Amino acid sequence: MTETPSVAETCCTSDESAETPGYHDSKRALSRRLKRIEGQVRGIEKMVDEDRYCIDVLTQISAIQSGLKAVALELLDDHMTHCVVDAARVGGDEQEIKLAEVRDAIGRLIR
Repeated sequence: MTETPSVAETCCTSDESAETPGYHDSKRALSRRLKRIEGQVRGIEKMVDEDRYCIDVLTQISAIQSGLKAVALELLDDHMTHCVVDAARVGGDEQEIKLAEVRDAIGRLIR
C-alpha cells in the first residue's frame, strides 16, 4: 500500500524541496503583471523627479495598488483551489493549517 503524501509535501509550502505551488500554471501571467507594476513604480519615481501634478501621481499610485490587489487575489485563488482543497481532502491538522493561512492572508489583504 502506498502512502499518500501530505499537502505540505505537494503544495504551496515554503519548503524548497516541495513540489510546484498552486500558482505554477499562472506564473507567466503573474510575472507579466508584476513587471508592468514595476514599470509603473519607476514611472511614478520619474513623475516625482519631474515635479508632476500631485493628482496625476496619486492616480498612478492607485493604478499600482489595483494591480497589486489583482496579483494578490490571483495568488489567493490559486492557493484556495489547490492547496486548501488538497488539505481539506487530507483533513486533520493539514486542513486546519491551510484554513488558518487563508484567514490570515485575507486579514492582511483587507487591512
